[in-house]
Amino acid sequence: MKPLVLLGSGNGLDQVREMLLVQRPELDIVWPGEAGAERAHVALCWNPPPGSLGMYPNLRLIHSIGAGADQIFKDPSRAPQVPVCRIVDPDHRLGMVEYVLWGVLHYHRSFDLMLQNQARVLWDRPAQRPARETKVGVMGLGELGRAVASQLAALGFDTRGWARRAQQIQGVTTFQTGEINAFLEGLDILVCLLPLTPETVGILGSKTFAQMAKGSVVINCGRGEHLIPDDLFAALDSAQLRGALLDVFEEEPLPVEDPFWRHPGICLTPHIASSASYEVIAAQILHNLECLEAGASLANQVDSQQGY
Repeated sequence: MKPLVLLGSGNGLDQVREMLLVQRPELDIVWPGEAGAERAHVALCWNPPPGSLGMYPNLRLIHSIGAGADQIFKDPSRAPQVPVCRIVDPDHRLGMVEYVLWGVLHYHRSFDLMLQNQARVLWDRPAQRPARETKVGVMGLGELGRAVASQLAALGFDTRGWARRAQQIQGVTTFQTGEINAFLEGLDILVCLLPLTPETVGILGSKTFAQMAKGSVVINCGRGEHLIPDDLFAALDSAQLRGALLDVFEEEPLPVEDPFWRHPGICLTPHIASSASYEVIAAQILHNLECLEAGASLANQVDSQQGY
């Protein structure tokens, strides 16, 4: 049996390997440099180092172990004819909805201010306003974005959605690519759930922040590259933004010296907004291995043109 090679770091590559071997102990799963790695026909990836995919000329499948595959397309050595697949967990949507609702409620109900007051031993009761007076915008209306926007609307928030193509979601005012200015105008909370493409890199920057309401909030659950850090710090320090909830970063794990850790206006989480279980990851990889051997259609194959 030809080996499967593990490329990258983080996000549980070791745990995925263990789960695969529990279900299929005959699999030969190796790290780069181990015996037989050069013959690998499948690469299991999370943030593979640039140039690493090109070192395996026999690859027939590149499989992300997460929902995103943008880190794979960053590798210029990737052979374009090799299919790329990702993980789609049926519970992933619920996890993301829970995370975003927590973030929105955290700022809508002023829990961020109350935590600051607790540290100052200050008894103060921020004014409470109804959800209908808080404008929340969701960037990206794929499966996750649609679910998030629907739940926010169901809770009564003045909800907007923005996507490349026209969408219809009950209770949500939607906008297309050319209507981003109208989408952003006066937003109190902006949620980014966009895929990472050349068009969306740096979309969370000064131009975007300036169009939002004074004292607004950004929640980024997309990719770290969506955000321009210096623009975020400037917007927070000028009070154009009141806060930012960040779950994704260009470099993960986030280095200890990174200023994101210490800025008082930033709440960060370690890329845990929603993630697939190792059981689901292993099952979907094994299914695609069977499809590959049988010459059948692969599940959750990524469109190489769109990157998702």
